[in-house]
Amino acid sequence: MLLQTQSLSSRFLPSFTTSQRPQFSKSNFLSPKPILLGKSFPSCSISVASVPSTQTHVELSQTKPYPAEISRTIMELGSSGTLSILTHDGWPLGIGVRFTVDDEGTPILCLNVSNRQYSIDKRSSLHVQLEQCGMRTPQCTIQGSLDKPEDKMVLKNLHSVWKKRFEEEINEDLIYVVSVDRVLQLEDFQEDGVWVTSSDYKNACPDPLRDVAEKLVNEINTNNMEDVLRFCNVYADLQVQVSEAKMVWIDRLGFDMRLYSPPSGIYEVRIPFPREVTDEKGVKSTFNGMSQVAWEVEKNYYAPDFYRVKQVKKLGNNIL
Repeated sequence: MLLQTQSLSSRFLPSFTTSQRPQFSKSNFLSPKPILLGKSFPSCSISVASVPSTQTHVELSQTKPYPAEISRTIMELGSSGTLSILTHDGWPLGIGVRFTVDDEGTPILCLNVSNRQYSIDKRSSLHVQLEQCGMRTPQCTIQGSLDKPEDKMVLKNLHSVWKKRFEEEINEDLIYVVSVDRVLQLEDFQEDGVWVTSSDYKNACPDPLRDVAEKLVNEINTNNMEDVLRFCNVYADLQVQVSEAKMVWIDRLGFDMRLYSPPSGIYEVRIPFPREVTDEKGVKSTFNGMSQVAWEVEKNYYAPDFYRVKQVKKLGNNIL
């Protein structure tokens, strides 16, 4: 079942003055304190039945990165994958490789290619996976041609990119690239994939939070479990009893959570940020603001007043 989500405008997040803004340490998020704020706040209400965008009267906007952005992020964070090529007898052969990418996301590989093993057919694919919090594995497969650059200036630049990533020298005779013809992006195992064009992939930007996302998710899951569970009640109105919840990933537009609700099963929900964030400080400030409002709603400081969002993905009946 595909997620469908509704935009949360910036007016939903309370405006903090200097004296009102919740403070946080550099390493941890703070639990909310009883500070009275505005009367409207972001919410992501969940319903088992998703509503097609053509049937809703509320204008929808982007609350999750596009598949091209996700693919670029996976390739930026990854350093190893499976290269599939054709042998002389026509059989596909997959081998593990290390790689890095250039500014357009083109994979750069170090290969000891033997003419006795590989076909002259240059068609190939590179499959890369990114494990998120041990609960989800988004992946992308790049289809293209395995080429050997000949231009000395190009080889020098690729050598510099490789050295910057792995802090090691590389024999320029072993440098290959996979030209990107198209990309298949998958949210997780057993999910339907989305095809991304070469131009969309090259023009997309990897997520600005990619280098700190895993650290932030671990911090929140370790130190802010009360807030995460409170989000389930306030921002994700699933209408079932949630016994356990974990954050899976954070990006510039919001975060994904996985909820366990016996006997209903496991759900994955998307909670958008009230506005885009681009750095670690912005994530902490926004998270603390949302936590503050959720705390006040739970304590009945004011009645909830928010838009409903139809989005849900039921994953199964096993525990987290």
